[in-house]
Amino acid sequence: MRYITTPIYYVNDKPHLGHAYTTILADTMARFYRLQGYETKFLTGTDEHGQKIEQAAKNHNNSAKEYADKISLEFKKLWDEFEITYDIYARTTDQKHIDFVQNIFLKMYEKGDIYKDEYEGHYCISCESFFTPTQLINHLCCPDCGKETSLLKEESYFFRLSKYQDKILKWYEESDPILPKNKKNELINFVQNGLKDLSITRTSFNWGIKLPKELKDDKHIIYVWLDALFIYVSSLQDENSKFWPAHIHLVGKDILRFHAIYWPAFLMSANLPLPKFVAAHGWWIQDGEKMSKSKGNIIDPRKIAHTYGLEAFRYFLLKEVSFGNDGDFNEQSLINHINAELSNEFGNLLGRIIGMSAKYSQNYIDHKDILIYFSEEYQQAKKHLKEAINFLEVLQTNHYLEELFKALNVANLSISKYEPWNLIKNNENEKANALISLCANILAQVSILLNPVLPNSTKKVAKALNFEISSKTYQKLILNNELLDFKASPCEALFPKIEQKSQKENEIKQENKAKIKIEDFSKIEIKIALVKDCQAIPGSDKLLRFELELEDNEIRQVVSGIAKHYNPKDLIGKQICVLSNLKKAKIFGYESDGMILSAKSGDKLVLITSEQLVENGSLIG
Repeated sequence: MRYITTPIYYVNDKPHLGHAYTTILADTMARFYRLQGYETKFLTGTDEHGQKIEQAAKNHNNSAKEYADKISLEFKKLWDEFEITYDIYARTTDQKHIDFVQNIFLKMYEKGDIYKDEYEGHYCISCESFFTPTQLINHLCCPDCGKETSLLKEESYFFRLSKYQDKILKWYEESDPILPKNKKNELINFVQNGLKDLSITRTSFNWGIKLPKELKDDKHIIYVWLDALFIYVSSLQDENSKFWPAHIHLVGKDILRFHAIYWPAFLMSANLPLPKFVAAHGWWIQDGEKMSKSKGNIIDPRKIAHTYGLEAFRYFLLKEVSFGNDGDFNEQSLINHINAELSNEFGNLLGRIIGMSAKYSQNYIDHKDILIYFSEEYQQAKKHLKEAINFLEVLQTNHYLEELFKALNVANLSISKYEPWNLIKNNENEKANALISLCANILAQVSILLNPVLPNSTKKVAKALNFEISSKTYQKLILNNELLDFKASPCEALFPKIEQKSQKENEIKQENKAKIKIEDFSKIEIKIALVKDCQAIPGSDKLLRFELELEDNEIRQVVSGIAKHYNPKDLIGKQICVLSNLKKAKIFGYESDGMILSAKSGDKLVLITSEQLVENGSLIG
């Protein structure tokens, strides 16, 4: 069993690059566990209670629930757009979670771990935390976020955190649950300095979960961290309960203390098992500065993914930074990764294998002589694959990817060293074909392990070489070291090289473009076309292949990326608008002669059609 969680993201603002990194990392791990054959649950979601949300809602003239609904939807839409394979999207405003938290609060109270008293301290609204005077910066500011705190005095319920100090230290020592390992000493020092009982209710605002009715104390709401952390358990109902405890809680370094000190203490109090790992990553910065709205350097992950491609974006985030360290976002570095690694090392190797097999062996690739001629190269590549798996198990994705590309490098260097074209000239056909098979098997094995990072691109490799990526082939090729025969077929370039310098320069160019003149518009031909046939394209979840009839019974084939919005059968017989004089292009291996016009509104896409039936090929102008 594998249960992996992201933090449930606070809905005081829209998702940013840091959220995308955490979620893509969690998605990669979930895909990896499924590939290994584990039953896997992957949770993400939103944390929607607290004073920050109440204030943000007022600033936007919304009720707290309206505002939470809106921002939570922004997160969910982005994760769906990014093809994140979460199993559970959890919200702290869900009634089942509210009921669970009230029930667990009552149990902890009846156990004697919660008591009522009065609290006075410096409170940071942004971090939802109290701090002692000695913890403050310049006697006033929050030590975590740097913002001014407020001195509050209010009645509160307290959790006996001090009771669990020794048990938490024992957990650190015996289970070694903190990743990366160097974070453990920071936590040990913090706990050894003494844990004070924790204020876990508030009376100064209203947006949160009320205390259990049995306590008859309606003016209190439950502390946002006690509320939020239990979402990891409350979301596992009925048959899903078998997934607890979590295998990995993925968090940012700024909330490690809450997950590695408060959370295990809460779980101990509730008599629930503790997670296996709590893993804390660093922040994303830009040009050496932490991103913030006030500095105007917040990066929209959607724009980057749209500009360079989702898979390249995933690869960059996981390759650029060592887990636990801060990462400096740089677009030129992203372009370099695409060109040097994804295009040259990965994509070009597939192209070379397809080309050579077509030329030398009628597309058939036989593995029988690999170990006769290239045993040393094969063992070298396998060593890198084994190292890669070890790195991914501890979330060191940059080293994981480095090892996979070292294996690809073995294949690429072997082609350069042994020159199969010269082997063919010298009538060493068996050795030449063994070399191609060596490269194909290395590429297949790397693609299986690269699939959690580049799920769509590696599926294209599998299709081109006629094998599948699954837990079955993981077992055969990665664990059992089996070799495969292949039958190669043409494939589009996986990662075309990026020529432009940066997204910002592209945006400036777009802004500076002159408005077109009527003569320019007259060059465009938009015509009415009848959909004679429409089929989904195998291997793609986005593309449909249309057969369109224009004037004089002319039939055109057009490929359009609208499969997620329309059932192809429903489109047959409809009249639609098509840009008919567009230069022909090849999309996913299919010729496309034109472009179907549509309009996008939010997450909906609607085809442009004529109001009433007209002759096929009628010109729109």
